[in-house]
Amino acid sequence: MIESPRARQGRTATAILAVLLCCAGAAHAQQLEPRAYAPAPVGLNFVGVGLLYSTGGVVTDPSLPIDNVHARVYAVPPYYGRTFGLFGRLSTVTLTVPYAWAHVTGDVQDVSQSVDRSGLTDASFRFGVNLLGCPALTPQELAMRRRSTTVGASVSISAPIGEYDGAKLINLGTNRWAFKPELGLTQPVFGDWILELYAGVWLFENNDDFFGGLVREQDPLATIQTHVVYSINPASWVAANFTYYNGGSTTVGGVSKDDRQNNTRGGITISLPCGKTQSLRLTWAQGVSTRVGSSFQTFGIGWQLRWF
Repeated sequence: MIESPRARQGRTATAILAVLLCCAGAAHAQQLEPRAYAPAPVGLNFVGVGLLYSTGGVVTDPSLPIDNVHARVYAVPPYYGRTFGLFGRLSTVTLTVPYAWAHVTGDVQDVSQSVDRSGLTDASFRFGVNLLGCPALTPQELAMRRRSTTVGASVSISAPIGEYDGAKLINLGTNRWAFKPELGLTQPVFGDWILELYAGVWLFENNDDFFGGLVREQDPLATIQTHVVYSINPASWVAANFTYYNGGSTTVGGVSKDDRQNNTRGGITISLPCGKTQSLRLTWAQGVSTRVGSSFQTFGIGWQLRWF
């Protein structure tokens, strides 16, 4: 059967837009996470949910015949976490299972195309422990302790539970595990100002069921985050955020792609108390310099409940 030109254009657009959605899988590496290693009392439970909205363009291979790329992605990430003592050190575990809706448009040979997807994305689990500084303390002990330099370590795991079908080009899941070891430094500067610095690297398993029966590989992706935090109280603070990530080139079917990331993002996070046990968090982030995949804005609002 001979395909019409419009059918070929539609099929090509679907393939390209699928690649754009796959770029959303790299969002883990682009997170701005202030206060990730902040001191907290042991025995604290926290549960929350957020609404994130991302919009903008995604940089693709310039040889692809697509123009005017624009994406709108909504995500709802419910999460649960708990602090506890481990060999006398403050430790934290968190679990997040997001749900997302995505709409992407683009022009292929002057023909406008679009694609929509909704469903679960890959879950994330994080375990962190303070190595230096704040030990495992009760709320009363923490309230009496002076702020000091702390050094923490964590491991984040991205689990492939998101919707995925190797026979389809467009998927919300990545069909592969990913791991990020990280070190974090928290340094009180003066008054209520705090400087935070995190350094980590994402390590990716292969996707052995990529479209067309191909194998998709990805190189490690290094990340550095810096946060300047003004702390009013533990539940009320403002942070200016900056992140840089480099690497992450992919190979599909043994063919290397020109998609190494070398990007920066900046943003602001505001945490506001809402009663004694609840808080609201407002976030905004924007790509500052982009090589591949960071030319978008993100707005978010989140709610959290804490109890012992």
